[in-house]
Amino acid sequence: MSGQLEIRAIRRADYDGWRPLWEGYNAFYGRGGPAALPEPITAATWERFFDPGEPVHALIADREGRAVGLAHYLYHRSTTRLHDVCYLQDLFTAPELRGLGIGRRLIHGVYDAARAAGCSRVYWQTQVTNQPGRALYDKVARHHGFIVYSHELT
Repeated sequence: MSGQLEIRAIRRADYDGWRPLWEGYNAFYGRGGPAALPEPITAATWERFFDPGEPVHALIADREGRAVGLAHYLYHRSTTRLHDVCYLQDLFTAPELRGLGIGRRLIHGVYDAARAAGCSRVYWQTQVTNQPGRALYDKVARHHGFIVYSHELT
């Protein structure tokens, strides 16, 4: 990949670069157009990155001043470990730059942040149909065979 790539903590000045990546990530999972997340959710997500009382964090892949990838993650307790764990909730790379190692660098950036925070594990989930993502994930982590269930509370 030509151009210097830096994985770093998000900054307030990154909003204009982060927003299209966030929208692309959500569109990938069917949350675009009429099904887009309500604006208050996006606004709250953005603000959480900068609130020291929040366990939610964000990294940006910066290529010569342009945001080309994002990773959002959070720390939480576990009933099976003494130390916190890290959930990598969102990972997205600009579509035109996929396959160049940006996703891998973001995952390793989350590993580094979680290690520095004293976490004992990083984990995430993806759709079974996300074959390109899974090809990378199989190289950087272990799939434990869990199936995710959820129930919306209204």
